[in-house]
Amino acid sequence: MSSVWTGEGPKRRRSSDKFRVTVVIAGLLLLEFYLRPSLMEGRGMPDFLMLALLLIAIRQRPGTAAMTGFVVGFVVDVLTPARFGAGILASVLVGWGASYGRSVFFADNLVVTAAVFFAGTWVRNLLILLLSGTPSGHLLSEALVWAPLQGVTTAAVGVVIVILFRDWLAIRIDR
Repeated sequence: MSSVWTGEGPKRRRSSDKFRVTVVIAGLLLLEFYLRPSLMEGRGMPDFLMLALLLIAIRQRPGTAAMTGFVVGFVVDVLTPARFGAGILASVLVGWGASYGRSVFFADNLVVTAAVFFAGTWVRNLLILLLSGTPSGHLLSEALVWAPLQGVTTAAVGVVIVILFRDWLAIRIDR
């Protein structure tokens, strides 16, 4: 009861919310760097790093989401140096766009959240392909087959994570 008058209640809640989100993001990073490589190698595997970016982006303002996208894009580009810069720009644009779009257009709906995960992954993959100078024949198959497949798997994993951790992520789900 004293926390209501001292103002400690909401502050404590915000720090615990940040801790919970950090735990979920850390889990996604572990999945990306430890589980994903041990699974079969495939272009349709879910992208846990992009999912972490999108989960952060839909909770933050566009500028913060763009900076997070920069960090994620830098990590992606360090791991694939042949196209350095493409991942940074693509992740910045996707992070900013997801944050801006979520704050302006999107309702708290599970289907819309899944669509954000799918579109974010697909657009990021498409931008990387375009910015890295992929030949047109390869670009078409990647853009129409492999990028959507990875978008669907990422969205499916994202929906499961949102359902399991909706209270931790502070995402309200309207059905």
